[in-house]
Amino acid sequence: MLQNGIDKSHLDFIRLRPAKAIERFDCGDRDLNDYILNHAAAFQKYLIAVTYAYVDAEDASKAYAYCSLANDKVAITDFKDKAEFNRFRKKRGFPNEKRLKSYPAVKLCRLGVEKTVKGQQIGTTILNYIKSMFVIENKTGCRFLTVDAYLDAVPFYEKNGFRFLTQEDDDPHTRLMYFDLLDIA
Repeated sequence: MLQNGIDKSHLDFIRLRPAKAIERFDCGDRDLNDYILNHAAAFQKYLIAVTYAYVDAEDASKAYAYCSLANDKVAITDFKDKAEFNRFRKKRGFPNEKRLKSYPAVKLCRLGVEKTVKGQQIGTTILNYIKSMFVIENKTGCRFLTVDAYLDAVPFYEKNGFRFLTQEDDDPHTRLMYFDLLDIA
């Protein structure tokens, strides 16, 4: 049982469809709220990203959290030079015959948790669900999950097994992080 009377056994993780639009949501971040309420359907319509919501099983218009996923890659261009990329590949255990210039990944584009249920492990539950989607039901081949984590969310992602892709990431608002799915396979 969660605080505020929310029972996780009465929640479903669903793929959003235009007919199942989220009517109200507030995670405390205006941009994340705007995306789920006003833009997620268009991103899906144009095959740019797929959005999932953690909803009340009896009222799917009430979302407790959501995430948006898109295709991505970890590529040589993500690193300052070829030597750094080669160290990354060696550390991740790629054999010489599998040394490619990029490796398949899924980008966690957005993740928002309703303010009223923050601190109740819902974000971690969603990350675990996503990880299992690409380990248990990996239909196309995907080695990594990536995220451009807001700086204040970095500790959350670190707690959930994500690492910095490079130490020289110079974006003042986000850090590029990854999770290697072989760590749980």
